[in-house]
Amino acid sequence: MTTTQLTVQPKSSAASALRPLILDLGVPLASYYLLRKLGVGVVPSLALSSVVPGVRAIVGLVKDRTFNGLATLIVVVNVVSIAVSFWSGDPRIMLAKEGAVSTTVGIAILLSALVGRPLMTAGLKPMIARGSAAKFAAFGRLSATSPRFRRLEQMFSLVWGVALLSACAAQVFCAFTVPVGTMVWLSTVMTLGGIGVGIVVGSVFSYPMDMMVRREAAR
Repeated sequence: MTTTQLTVQPKSSAASALRPLILDLGVPLASYYLLRKLGVGVVPSLALSSVVPGVRAIVGLVKDRTFNGLATLIVVVNVVSIAVSFWSGDPRIMLAKEGAVSTTVGIAILLSALVGRPLMTAGLKPMIARGSAAKFAAFGRLSATSPRFRRLEQMFSLVWGVALLSACAAQVFCAFTVPVGTMVWLSTVMTLGGIGVGIVVGSVFSYPMDMMVRREAAR
């Protein structure tokens, strides 16, 4: 008689891996848009939405002796946004504002890839693992032990950093050279174009990572 044993993988590993992404990115964005919808000003909304990532960044440095790159990035972006919000009401400056703020994100992602601490991994890991505890664990093992996997991680963030930075730089440049009426819709096209490039070119590196995680998780 053969007994088939079913193993139900715990969801705690998946939840733990997603928690930093939710706290550092989801909560600040959600709180910002909620506050704006309730009529709170731009500066107070940005300041309040920085509380959670700011606290997490400080706790990481003081208590765990670790640098929380994603949380710090959100705080920096919000600080830059607050500074930019005090610029004059010139329409071209207002059009360049979004590109100037987003440039901070592109630079941070690019630098994180160059120093070997790729920020895009925080978003890539849940996408590859798809809620599987085994894949989350496999991703962590490969990231810690496989030089090829780490290079792919860096290249993925490098691609996104270059794509976003290029789109943002073009957006700022065009804000002062292209007619205002054209730039109103062209700004969105440029942002979506940068994201599209990141997705398409980034898949060159995320796909082999996905395959490596699948093989490692199947062991």
